[in-house]
Amino acid sequence: MSVHVVGTGENLWTISNRYGVPIQTIVELNGLPSASGLVPGLALYIPDNQLPIRSYKIKTGDQIRELAQRYRTDISSILAANPGINPNQLFVGQMIHIPSPVKLRIATLGFIVPSGASAVLSILDSIAGQLTYLAVVAYSFTTEGYAYNLIEDSAIVTRSKQLNITPLLMIRNFTGVDFSAELAGRVLANPVYRRNLVQSIVNLTKQRGFGGVSIDFEFIPPPQRNNFNQFLRELKTALGELILHVNVHAKTADLPTNRIVGAYDYAAIGSIADIVAVMTIDYGYPGGPPDPIAPIWWIEQVVQYSLTQMNPRKLQIAIAHYGYDKVVGTNATRAMSVVSAQNQAISTGSPIQFDERSMSPWYRHWSTGVQHVVWFEDSRSFIAKYRLIDVYQLSGTTFWQISLPAPQNWAYLSRNIVVLK
Repeated sequence: MSVHVVGTGENLWTISNRYGVPIQTIVELNGLPSASGLVPGLALYIPDNQLPIRSYKIKTGDQIRELAQRYRTDISSILAANPGINPNQLFVGQMIHIPSPVKLRIATLGFIVPSGASAVLSILDSIAGQLTYLAVVAYSFTTEGYAYNLIEDSAIVTRSKQLNITPLLMIRNFTGVDFSAELAGRVLANPVYRRNLVQSIVNLTKQRGFGGVSIDFEFIPPPQRNNFNQFLRELKTALGELILHVNVHAKTADLPTNRIVGAYDYAAIGSIADIVAVMTIDYGYPGGPPDPIAPIWWIEQVVQYSLTQMNPRKLQIAIAHYGYDKVVGTNATRAMSVVSAQNQAISTGSPIQFDERSMSPWYRHWSTGVQHVVWFEDSRSFIAKYRLIDVYQLSGTTFWQISLPAPQNWAYLSRNIVVLK
């Protein structure tokens, strides 16, 4: 795959001729509003016939010849992909790129909040090959621990299984429009309510044909840390062979009293769950200052800490399909899909910048005399995250959420990675 960053004065006709790719193909694969408008700094996904690029961190004893054999390539291809590398002086921790027919193999999970069955089914049909699991965000629970369905999802569960996607019942401590720390704390602290929750989740999972459960309990009161672990143990025992997937907020150290991450005992959760998804998103959070959604340097710190606590083959990181438009000064925040963020830059004529440290795109624009800053994700930031998954040999990734269009992500995934089923 090629990523072409639009330069000043370029148009789709010249880019199409340069790569020998039809204009309409470029428009569709990048979610462009038309073939007539571009802005400098816009990153375009351009399909090509080159080998996928694997990412590798040199370990003690590694030799280029052996790496070429392992990745079914040749030494000259590796040297060409890494200008300046000395094959006789590799050093531990050195990052190299390896063109290889041996694709990265990962498990992926897409979150979906059912809003209209027909729209969701159409999305599933279009990206079925890129999903291992589908977490259906449609369940909460009462103050006595009884799980219940919020939105009808039977058609989505049925279609998922027809498409060889494993559907997971996703349950959250959600009341009204937000997560409730009080609800999570009340139920987890009471053994009877905990048992009610376990049994009702398992009953719903089996009755409605799910392949497992995805837990998303947020802002759990830190004193309930051990009770949350116990709840997960009881739930996994009751689920048996069904999948237990647990979502946790990202952290780079254990902070047992922190109101956001304190209740997450990574080591315990990693030993209990089949898959642990660390929410490596919202570094730049709604209401906070303009910041990258998911800077790669921060994600790597989170991964490095997580791997001191759990097996990498259980660990997923998150990839955001959205960006935040923030008003400078007040930090008033509007969420938008990555395609909407990109196309807003085009419609306002705002050149897109790219922060190399965070591997994240951003731009400024003005609306009714007010300055805005937008951080979002694009093909460059998606690729950086997949390379991190490759380097650390993680289980894979989650996508929040698949109803938000992100054609560059799906195109890259389809072309360069094997999604496990």
